[in-house]
Formats: sequence, C-alpha cells, structure tokens
Amino acid sequence: MPASRRDLLAFALASLAPTLPAAAQGWRPQRTIRMIVPYAPGGGADTTARLLAGPMSVALGQTVVVENRGGAGGSIGAGEVARSAPDGYTVMLDALGFVATPSLLPRLPFNYATAFTPVTQVTVLPQIMLAPRNAPYSTLAEFIDYAKKHPNSLTYGSSGNATAAHLASVLLLRRAGLTLEHSPYRGGGPALQDLLGGSLAFVFGTVSSSTQLVRDGQVKALGVTTASRISALPDLPTIAEQGFPGYELNEWNGFYVPAATPEPIVNSLHAAVIEALRHEDVRARLATMGAEAVGSSPAVFSTFVTQQRDVMGKLIREAGIKAD
Repeated sequence: MPASRRDLLAFALASLAPTLPAAAQGWRPQRTIRMIVPYAPGGGADTTARLLAGPMSVALGQTVVVENRGGAGGSIGAGEVARSAPDGYTVMLDALGFVATPSLLPRLPFNYATAFTPVTQVTVLPQIMLAPRNAPYSTLAEFIDYAKKHPNSLTYGSSGNATAAHLASVLLLRRAGLTLEHSPYRGGGPALQDLLGGSLAFVFGTVSSSTQLVRDGQVKALGVTTASRISALPDLPTIAEQGFPGYELNEWNGFYVPAATPEPIVNSLHAAVIEALRHEDVRARLATMGAEAVGSSPAVFSTFVTQQRDVMGKLIREAGIKAD
C-alpha cells in the first residue's frame, strides 16, 4: 500500500538526525520487558523480534525477552498483550495477521482496533509471484491469458488461509477476473516444493526463499507485490506496472503496546526499536530475509494499520475467506 512507502521515507529521513538513547526519552524500565510474538518459533515475525531484542535491551538498559504465544491466527498471544497492564513491560511484535485475524475471528474477547497502541512498523517484506519453470507462460499477461483459456483446471498454493501469500493471490485473481482452486499449505516451504514439482500454477514466495531459485532458473518470476521494483531482482516488473495500477500487498511486521500506555513509555520503546533498526548487523540480517527496515512514527503507523485493516477486511469478506 502507498503508506508503506511513506513509512520508508519517514525512516530514511529520521535516520539522518541524531537521537538520544531510548532511556533518555523519559521512561526508564526497571525490570525485564516481555516481547510477545503471537506465532510459533522460527517464522519471520519471531526471527525479527529476536533480532531486535538484543539492541533494544542495550538501548533501554533492561533485558527484552522474546516469548512465543502462538495459536488461533495470532489471537492467543495478542489477547495476552491486550489484557496486560499498560506499563511498557509487555509488548508485542505481530505480522499481517494483526489486521487479517479480526475479520476471520469476529467473536474474539478483545478488539484489535482498540486494545493496542501502534508504536512502529518494523519491516516490510515483498512477495514474488512464482510459476513452475516448465509452465507455458513466462509473464503475468501470459499467465492470465492461459488461465482464461483453461478455466477450472488450475490450482494455486499459499502458506495458509488469509496469509499474505494467500491474500496477494486473491487480490490479483479478483482484479484479473480469474477463479482458481486454492490449495493452502502449512507454511510457504511445502507450497514452494509443490510448485517446483509442477503441480501448482503459481505461488507467492518471499524474497529470501525465491530469489536464488529465480536466478538458477528453477522457477519463473512473474511479478513482485511492492509498489516499486526490488533490488534483489531489478529487472522483475511489479504487478502494478503490468496492468494493475495500485496493486500492492506485502507481508509486514509491527510493534505494539497495550492501549492506554502512557506516551513517554511509547516514545521510549519507539526510540529503542529505531536504534535497533539502525544497527548494521540487524539491517544485514533483515536483508537476508528479504525484509526492508521501516521505523515509522506511531502516528504514521497507526494510520497505516487502520488502512490495512480496512483493505484486508474488505478483501477477506468479499472473497469469503474463512479461518483454517
């Protein structure tokens, strides 16, 4: 979405100015801070949280410990944070599920829109549309033409219902006027394996998992989900520039605290995240994941979250997507 690019610009501008240590922003934590990741260990959100935890601990002068609380589309861990005291000692790093889960599980005992204060968007993770190397199409236009000539015969895969990969697929298919069977997998790896085997028409994969496969000719890249081309594959056109203006649907991670957390605490935590994102080793590790550091202000991120919730909610409802 366009706001993500504004976020990147905001971070670039902010990074030019010197900053005080996070503890000098007005809040000094006195004990360990728990960073809840509402997913199982090993995923992108978990890896990002663990990259941030060390530098944030230094900036804040207290240990930041990552705790995984997975289940129910992230709502179990999010619920724990929503019920926590707004004192800065329980925080959360969540992914796109933060804006998708409310539409999939409407009867949750808390409201995602009011239970949290957004602090900053941490990263944006582009996705690449991939096709088998032996597919009879090599461009997005050729795929659409082929799909229209072969109705009810193609299946696409994703890393699961209402994941970024699934929603990116649904958005494209709806805009192209196509209907394909969806095969959800438990993660992007198994879906990619079946694509390599030629049993799927396409999948959306992460930059980290896809780039080398594209360079080696093991898969075909048909487009990227960002508004601008990516440095890893600069010759790969965006989906937007291939006849779908405004198309953009990426995975992303954000940092949150419980609602009613005092502003000095929010500011100190925000400063600590920004300091962490400035570390060269953190940015290098994120780059290996295909992630771009963002570091937006609380106000910009709050607007972005509201926009994303509206867009994802509408897409989920109109497409009739259900929770697994």
